[in-house]
Amino acid sequence: MKKFLEEFKAFALKGNVMDMAVGVIIGAAFGSIVTAFTTDFINPLINSIGGATFGGKIHLPWTGTGENAQYLLWGDFLTQVINFIIMAFCIFLMVKAVNKLTSIGKKKETPAAPTTKICPKCRSEINIDATKCPCCTADLDA
Repeated sequence: MKKFLEEFKAFALKGNVMDMAVGVIIGAAFGSIVTAFTTDFINPLINSIGGATFGGKIHLPWTGTGENAQYLLWGDFLTQVINFIIMAFCIFLMVKAVNKLTSIGKKKETPAAPTTKICPKCRSEINIDATKCPCCTADLDA
């Protein structure tokens, strides 16, 4: 049991797991901010255009009235779609920024020097240091 706990401790304290935990917590907090922004700013702006009601619902008449009545909450659904679009756009921008930052310190790779050449007589591929073609035995310029 002691070895199991040691393995779990080593796993839980790995950088990847801790980074993921921090990301999940920050993501949840950011989700709350985006939801509040959509509910408190975007929805009222849309509602003010032409007197539309953004938080609307449609009554389903076959479900009855009173406590048993059922509604399609299209306003809530639209709010969640807007939340998703804002979150996806922000995550896209963050990933793009992180990729840009990580590529700044990296050295650009130069293409490797060729290791083969083509024989001018038989057009076969041969070693770049060869002075005689192994296929047609033609003498090659060094």
